[in-house]
Amino acid sequence: MAPSDTLRELGITLPSVPKPAGSYIPARRSGSLVYTAGQVPIVDGAVVAQGKVGAEVTTEQAYDLARICALNAIAAVDGLVGIDAITGIVKVVGFVASAPGYNDQPKVVNGASDLLGQLFGEAGLHARSAVGVAELPLNVPVEVELVVEVA
Repeated sequence: MAPSDTLRELGITLPSVPKPAGSYIPARRSGSLVYTAGQVPIVDGAVVAQGKVGAEVTTEQAYDLARICALNAIAAVDGLVGIDAITGIVKVVGFVASAPGYNDQPKVVNGASDLLGQLFGEAGLHARSAVGVAELPLNVPVEVELVVEVA
């Protein structure tokens, strides 16, 4: 099943690609790979959560935010080459703005990984990094970037 069909089956609509907050583009193709800029939890042009995971934001909330970030990253790829051109997810990098002592970053980034598995099945299996950081742009709790293989 094509990823666009899977999206429809799951009742998911790709969002508009969030406007870059700086001097960069949302996605860039190099050969058979597309690299996305880091995507934050923006819905309809607005940041949906702020704060640190383990303080103002729970792990469960951050998991959902990572899904939003991944969906925004897929939208960036779709805007460049079309979602059905994706043949595999190569790498996911998740950044989690973490309160002191918080160390469940992998559980947060699972939100992105689980969504990609739902959308792409076996082709959604990927290498991954889940990194705790002190601060993220716009005081968001999560940021996700992707490297995808395309036809």
